[in-house]
Formats: sequence, C-alpha cells, structure tokens
Amino acid sequence: MNLMIWVWLGAVVVFGVVELLTEGMVSVWFVAGSLAGLAASMLGAPESTQVLAFAIVSAAALAASRPLVRKIMNKPGVPANLDRIVGAVARVTESIDNERASGAVYVDGKTWSARSAEGDVIPAGARVKIQRIEGVKLLVHLMEHVEAVK
Repeated sequence: MNLMIWVWLGAVVVFGVVELLTEGMVSVWFVAGSLAGLAASMLGAPESTQVLAFAIVSAAALAASRPLVRKIMNKPGVPANLDRIVGAVARVTESIDNERASGAVYVDGKTWSARSAEGDVIPAGARVKIQRIEGVKLLVHLMEHVEAVK
C-alpha cells in the first residue's frame, strides 16, 4: 500500500483529535483537506497534487464555513448563576474577619462564605457589594453599616 495513504490517514486522525480536544473550531478544515489528499493518493496522483488538493480543499472549507462559525462563536453567553451575583448587594450574616478566616453573607437566597476585599473587619448586619468570586468565597466591599439585629 502507498506510504502517502498512511500519511493522509494519520493527518485525518491527528487533525480530528485536535479538533475534539479544543473548544473552538481550529482544525476541522484540515480534516477535510486531509481527506482530499487521501482521495488523491488513493487515485494514484503524485504527491504534489495530493498536497495541492489538501491546500485547496482546506482553504475552500475555511472560506465557506468561517463566517458561520464566527457568528455562532460570538453569540453572547448566558450568565451563569455565579456571574449574576457579582456586583449584587448582600447582607453580612457572620462577621467577616480575614485573619480569622471567618465570615458569611446572604445573597440571592443563599448563604456564602465571604472575605473582605480590603482586609477590613466587617460586622454582621452590614451591607456589602460583591466584587468577585474566588473559589467558593465571595470577596466583598463594605457599602454601609446597618444596625445588627440582636
């Protein structure tokens, strides 16, 4: 069997695996081009013709599908539940003290572990704004003091 047939089969497999392992479409066009090179090889075409078939089909597949792929990939994502609480106002339910690794806030119907973004101690009952999420903890910024319910 012709060595180039194996080369093109290998290219199909490699480009196919790369495509499966990546999030975006990056090598599907080369899979199509490799299939064209494989077909040319099976028909007995010289190696230069096989490479030319690979290049032409890859370029044509890219040109034909890239606008559609861009349109699909650039759609705005739907915010996840976590993204929704960043910027929200929460109520401190357990005094936040970074040195003691303690603190909790209540937001969106849930209690979260919290830490002060500035390192300040924030008393229970205070209102805070959620700046970001790190792991399972919210980093918050003190907005105003509210009298704690005793």
